[in-house]
Amino acid sequence: MTKFPAFDRYSLTARAALAGLALALAPALAPAQNPNPQVAQTGKPAEVPVVPVSEVSPIPAPTIAARAWIAVDVNSGQVLAASNPEQQVEPASLTKIMTAYLAFTAVDENRLSLDQQVNVSETAWKTGGSRMFIEPRKPVTVGELLQGVIVQSGNDASVALAEAVAGSEAAFATLMNQEAERLGMTRTHFMNATGLPDPQHVTSVRDLATLATHLIVNHPQHFHYYKQREFTYNNITQANRNRLLWADPSVDGMKTGHTESAGYCLVATALRGERRVLTVVVGTDSEATRAEESLKLLNWSFQNFDTVKLFDKDQPAVEARVWEGKAQTVKLGPPEPVWITVPRGKAGEIKPVAQRPDPLVAPLEQGQAIGTVALTLDGKNLRVEPLVVQQGVERAGFFGRMTDMVKRWFE
Repeated sequence: MTKFPAFDRYSLTARAALAGLALALAPALAPAQNPNPQVAQTGKPAEVPVVPVSEVSPIPAPTIAARAWIAVDVNSGQVLAASNPEQQVEPASLTKIMTAYLAFTAVDENRLSLDQQVNVSETAWKTGGSRMFIEPRKPVTVGELLQGVIVQSGNDASVALAEAVAGSEAAFATLMNQEAERLGMTRTHFMNATGLPDPQHVTSVRDLATLATHLIVNHPQHFHYYKQREFTYNNITQANRNRLLWADPSVDGMKTGHTESAGYCLVATALRGERRVLTVVVGTDSEATRAEESLKLLNWSFQNFDTVKLFDKDQPAVEARVWEGKAQTVKLGPPEPVWITVPRGKAGEIKPVAQRPDPLVAPLEQGQAIGTVALTLDGKNLRVEPLVVQQGVERAGFFGRMTDMVKRWFE
């Protein structure tokens, strides 16, 4: 068997051979081009946290007469501004957003149907507070109960719907908490499907915004209930308590709440053009105040910020060099379209910064996560998105791998 001399780092023969090979391969040593010249690339992790857009806005947030509040751009998912967003508060009937969310999920998974008739229990019938006026032994469908929950804010309808989904309100509350945990609602704990007062029944405006946003995004086919102005059942017509449905044609939801201890609360959302904004206001002193302050916050959000699509689906953010692969480069980009909200007139100043491991060595699989892209404005991170491989790269053969090993040795 022929023995080859060891390529010792001090061997003149080895160094000469490598030098000759490097000259031959010099054109291939150039770094991969960045398809988006705006995107800087670095191997360093993000050094600044994600901040609300208002922190880089020259426009101060409005003064809102509420215990806690938040404004969110639904397209981008970004917080525009907030006050006491993590403070635990009573959700009152805002609880019913989760009640409807779980019922919508049951309908979409064919565990319930909208025209399915539901038996009304004595427990549901006797539930106090706001009511839909359902009765035992009187037919009511899931679709009617949903309108009773959303439009009329019926506590009786909420309990009947909870029993239809889970068998009992207690079992339904367990599902509510499981879903809250799955959605990342870290300051929330549910005890019932209605929002009737309980010391352990708490949430935060940030968690409520998270829940409402997921309902809008995950159940668009059912969202029309939230702009319904009135509903008649049992020969009783009740109006939606959300005054903004009459005050502003762009408002198409969402839910009111009130108890003596919680104050007057409102989750409101408006669609203007392709842009949707959602606000949560809790602990105001009257129905009029919750409507006025919510509309003030909606208008401020639309007037002072722009939302733009920065990356479309399958649009690369960077093109990176791959070693030991059948292709020399790989395109990396966010897995989904990326919208970003910035202060009005600042869209051209967004600076994406890709952070990824270097070197990248094949094989790489399509969809594989490779670092992140931070979207910055004035040195602050507005959001951070994952970078994934958009087209897989197979491992090269023996000689291709050896060639790349030599290139990397020189680099």
